[in-house]
Amino acid sequence: MDRIKIENLEVFAHHGVYEEEQKNGQNFYVNAELFTQVRAAGLQDSLALSTNYGEVCHFIHQFMKEHTWQLIESVAERLAEALLLTFERVEAVKLEIRKPSAPIGLPFESVSVSIERGWHTAFVALGSNLGEREKYIQDALTGIREHKLIQMEAVSDIICTKPYGGVEQDDFLNGVVMLKTLLSPDELLGFLQELEQKAERKREIHWGPRTLDLDIIFYDNLVLCTKDLLIPHPDMHNRIFVLEPICQIAPWYRHPLLHKTMQELLNGLR
Repeated sequence: MDRIKIENLEVFAHHGVYEEEQKNGQNFYVNAELFTQVRAAGLQDSLALSTNYGEVCHFIHQFMKEHTWQLIESVAERLAEALLLTFERVEAVKLEIRKPSAPIGLPFESVSVSIERGWHTAFVALGSNLGEREKYIQDALTGIREHKLIQMEAVSDIICTKPYGGVEQDDFLNGVVMLKTLLSPDELLGFLQELEQKAERKREIHWGPRTLDLDIIFYDNLVLCTKDLLIPHPDMHNRIFVLEPICQIAPWYRHPLLHKTMQELLNGLR
């Protein structure tokens, strides 16, 4: 991906753990790399097709002066988030916040914190077979849509399917949503579980009935195995109620472990 680089942007601001730092202020220096696409702008010689680095510099300067945090780690996190939410052509940012006047009491040149943050593509499966199924699904979609760190890219049709897993119960409503998010996998999982709790989800029977079920199917091409989270979803390729909706919105998406597209997986399962 192309990059726009800003080096050693000087900002006088009031960040620091100690009271005198927040009161008196000091100089900070920002190095920023904006990951974006500049080919169209370059070919057409049009700033409207690129990201205006002058506007980015003034944004960084104003943002750091208007806020106060104790840690430069916090400055970096909040600034990265603000840049990604403000400049729509920027897919990821790499930031270094340097603090050359940190109160260390020893000779040194500078201390800094560097981070990389960006948008991620995720697919989330939705299901419900208890109570007001349509309302639970729509409330979940509304909650996802309203989260400031999530952008809804596509939503499949909501389909009616037979139960999966051998437990006798009512039919399900199922669908899949494709989204872009600044949340990490664990943060996304925590948010989805909050939505399930709002729907009074009970986890009493494995593969049993539920008011709302929200599963992360994919997160970029990440392969993750922890106590709380498996990505890709380990059984999605056996679930027609996941594959049919996902094929409506992303039949081309390729499973990072099975190396087959969603359409190929659905055709195989059928």
